[in-house]
Amino acid sequence: MNLIRKITIVLTLIFLSAVSFAQSSAELKKQRERLDREISLLNESLKETSSSKALTLKQVNALNTQIQLRERKISTISSEVRLIERQIQDNTQEIKKLEEQLEKLKKDYASMIRFAFRNKNGYNKMMFIFASKDFNQAFKRVKYLQQFSESRKNQAKEIEETQGTIKRKIEELAAAKKEQSALLEVQQAERNKLNGQKSEKSKVVSSFASQEKQYKQEISKKQQESQRLARAIQAAIRREIEAERKRAEEEARLAAAKEAARAKAAGETPKPVETEKPAATAAPKTASGVLSATPEAAKLSNEFMGNRGKLPWPVAQGTITQGFGMHTYGKGVKMENNGVNIRTNSGAAVRAIFNGEVTSVVQMMGAGYAVIIRHGKYFSVYSNLRSVSVSRGTKVTVKQAIGTAATDPDEGTTEVHFELWEGSAPINPTPWLARF
Repeated sequence: MNLIRKITIVLTLIFLSAVSFAQSSAELKKQRERLDREISLLNESLKETSSSKALTLKQVNALNTQIQLRERKISTISSEVRLIERQIQDNTQEIKKLEEQLEKLKKDYASMIRFAFRNKNGYNKMMFIFASKDFNQAFKRVKYLQQFSESRKNQAKEIEETQGTIKRKIEELAAAKKEQSALLEVQQAERNKLNGQKSEKSKVVSSFASQEKQYKQEISKKQQESQRLARAIQAAIRREIEAERKRAEEEARLAAAKEAARAKAAGETPKPVETEKPAATAAPKTASGVLSATPEAAKLSNEFMGNRGKLPWPVAQGTITQGFGMHTYGKGVKMENNGVNIRTNSGAAVRAIFNGEVTSVVQMMGAGYAVIIRHGKYFSVYSNLRSVSVSRGTKVTVKQAIGTAATDPDEGTTEVHFELWEGSAPINPTPWLARF
């Protein structure tokens, strides 16, 4: 029974290991498929713009992003290969253990067969029983013979099941080795493509010297657009802060009037009601504090914050071609991004990332429209929209379409610029968004 228990434990461990491997393998495959989609999307946009003689910043960003995605895909494949190698090692060890236990089972079974052969004669069995000292011993000997027969059947069944398990593990081992070989081929192909893209990037970098003036002009134009958008966002936030302060003052005034009326009716001297001091003389209060001062705003802010890392993307499909922060192009050519640029499909719907209220719809010079949505103390900003379907004061829900992404008429690329602000300060939106 100890041996049978050991085999049961081994089989259970094999099952749990297989389940764990399946989950990890599925996650890695899903990640590789997502990277394939993003690379494919950038491939299409690069093909559309490759005929352009002048290299633009969008093309440079797309090429850089494609290289990064390719490197991440190679890294993902490496993780898959390592996982399969561990599975091969585990299966090899498990097969060895099972074969050792099978050999032990066969030896035990052979001993039982020899014993049964020696006592196959019914007369011998009867003599064994009748040779008992008393009825109790005779009963025990009958039970022993029954259990021995049953044990022999169980032992044969265990041998058969163990042989079946070994056969399945050998098949899994062969399949794993085949999958490993296929993945290594894919990885080598990706490395070859990566080397080609890095070579292309080297040519791009060398072209900066001759096109530096053009890039500086393009960056200057984009920075002006960024500054106009930042001013529009800040103006919208100031309006919201001022509205919140006025609301607080009005509530304090109404509370004072109510207290005065109550005191007058009761013949009492009204108690002074503390009102919020004007912004110029009051103790400094942060924009975030003012914007989440009401219970409703505080609740919405907390709900928004509770969804960090789970917020949907502003487009159903896309890839980030330029991240948050400062970016350098060549020597002395820099550009700061207050959000992220997301390459997407032509005509893609742009959607709200969370419940909120539209505070502004701004028409940008040469950059379509921008929509600003408030979520308590947080603001989400969607720009480079061709058209919008909301207006100031519109209540929106998560994933509700608010407009359509604009396509660059010269390059044929479609990018949405997305920003996230906490109070009056921009923050990196990437950690807040869910992974595709």
